Amino acid sequence: MSTPTPAVEVKKGLEGVIVDECAVSKVMPETNSLTYRGYAVQDLADQCSFEEVAFLLWHGELPNKTQLTTFNERERSLRGLSKGLVDSIRLYPKSAHPMDTVRTGVSYLGMEECSKDEESWSPKDAFKIPAGATLSNYDKAISLLAKIPTIIAADYRCRKGLEPIAPKKELTMSENFFHMCFGEVPHKDIVKAFDASLTLYAEHGFNASTFTSRVVASTMSDLHSATVAGIGSLKGPLHGGANEQVMHMLKEVNDPAKAEQWMLDALKNKRKVMGFGHRVYKTGDSRVPTMDKYGRKVAALKGETKWHAISDILKDVMLKQKDIHPNLDFPAGPAYYLMGFEIDMFTPIFVMARTTGWSAHVFEQAANNRIIRPLTKYTGPVQRSVVSLDKRG
Repeated sequence: MSTPTPAVEVKKGLEGVIVDECAVSKVMPETNSLTYRGYAVQDLADQCSFEEVAFLLWHGELPNKTQLTTFNERERSLRGLSKGLVDSIRLYPKSAHPMDTVRTGVSYLGMEECSKDEESWSPKDAFKIPAGATLSNYDKAISLLAKIPTIIAADYRCRKGLEPIAPKKELTMSENFFHMCFGEVPHKDIVKAFDASLTLYAEHGFNASTFTSRVVASTMSDLHSATVAGIGSLKGPLHGGANEQVMHMLKEVNDPAKAEQWMLDALKNKRKVMGFGHRVYKTGDSRVPTMDKYGRKVAALKGETKWHAISDILKDVMLKQKDIHPNLDFPAGPAYYLMGFEIDMFTPIFVMARTTGWSAHVFEQAANNRIIRPLTKYTGPVQRSVVSLDKRG
């Protein structure tokens, strides 16, 4: 007599399942704050550059002046792309989504950097390489941080029939991205808003794309493969692509006078409204007030208040009708649009930021690795015999 199979509770989407330990980030329930290595992300966005935050995520501590100088010098030295990659970008289909082109660009980089010299660079006495990272892998992470913005900007220019603009070493990452896209650096408050958004998007625990990257890394695959996998996961509208859908929604509404009825109709028709709700935050995303603050500064500089007027009405109706709060994508969408970026660039900008989090998790995974291989609850047929073809009728 066979032993009955014990009942198994399936956690769809792994909701509530703790699969590993992590020291990179956490949402602190008592303050409802997302923290990076113990620092509230809103404080980091206000007081630190994105480069400082990247260093923090990888090393566990904020850099001193010497460490930041060494880190910045290496990042800025790696921003340029090879002629082969630029020529490849020129050949990308003009109709391709920028998430597809950045994914392909990172894959190309992986081929170029697969045999990168272990001794090509060293931070010397400035800082130690993070646990779980070899010098070569760490340098590849800096290279991805440096080159992904250049790939995105070059593709943006080529899709418009324009020549790519070479990066400038004297500019910060955020300043340089504007320069490479538009040929100029905007008002400092716009640059700060963009820089703060990168900090807010940089890391968020075992989200879908980060978990994807860690699964790939757990097989002992390479950093570029883990990053390409993360990009593929981030592309989905239920993850990174939501910030694009938010702006499409605002443009569909287009008039504050129509916003309330639009939302009521959307809820009545059970339409998926992007930019609201979150698996982790139940009483509001702690990143939203900071992004909203910087987005409104950009709107004031641009003299355009329509998108925030619509946003305020949509948010109020959703809260009143469903008690669901907006997430980071909701204020980020109109902020990026007002900065001058086309909607399909919003998620690639997310990639620029999140590559820091992905790399931090790849390092952490490698430091105490075990291949990630969950089980399933089988619901198919019981074992059976194969019937020969001539007996199957």
